[in-house]
Amino acid sequence: MAEKPAPTPYPSLVTGLAGKRVLVTGGAGGLGAAMARTLAAQGAHVVVADRDGAAADALAQEVGGESWEVDFLDTAALESLKLEVDVLVNNAGVQTISRVQDFEPAAFRRILTLMLEVPFLLTRAALPHMYSQGNGRIINISSIHGLRASEFKSAYVAAKHGLEGFSKAAAREGGPHGVTSNCVNPGYVRTAMVEGQIRDQASTHGIAEGAVLEQVMLTKNAIKRLVEPHEVASLVAFLASEQAAMVTGASYVLDGGWNA
Repeated sequence: MAEKPAPTPYPSLVTGLAGKRVLVTGGAGGLGAAMARTLAAQGAHVVVADRDGAAADALAQEVGGESWEVDFLDTAALESLKLEVDVLVNNAGVQTISRVQDFEPAAFRRILTLMLEVPFLLTRAALPHMYSQGNGRIINISSIHGLRASEFKSAYVAAKHGLEGFSKAAAREGGPHGVTSNCVNPGYVRTAMVEGQIRDQASTHGIAEGAVLEQVMLTKNAIKRLVEPHEVASLVAFLASEQAAMVTGASYVLDGGWNA
């Protein structure tokens, strides 16, 4: 009897990152660091961009990449920037919890600048190189709040909704040039930012910190836990890969069933 041929292994969901130059903003900690490590593990050369230069340098050394100490709120410095990267991950962000009538205008503008204007400026800087080589990936770290709203987060919700629209417009323009643009929309991710939100939400709602997850953050979830950073990073790696060449103008939700 002839031997059965060995089964053909399923191809990896992530290929084509070896040698790719990837910029991750807000990459020195939390979700950004998880993405930097995951992308580097797939062979990418990762540029860790963060205002905390020491942390960015430490992580860059860990993953064999490079660091870029930068204050993204200095938008004037970004207007003449030229980026030669194959993948741009727009991740840097902040959060402020406040009622609309109490929201400080400067804080509102800061969030819109960092999470909407800066992704535009970096994408603008990266597209000429991507277009010239006929390939590129723009990955915007949005949020479930890019699709839905919550009280006390008007600036964050406005910025993320704007980012969704910008990402789709970039997808329409980039398609003929081999450049994709997508959003990743996690629910609450286990990061220092979310831990800070728990404290702020407890104060705003007048409840104990231990009750915030159950009574505020995860009430609409089917899966009652926080999203882990590595889960988001795995999706980002897929969107950066050759397998995602036909994925563009999309929003990928990781929210434990909240949006359902």
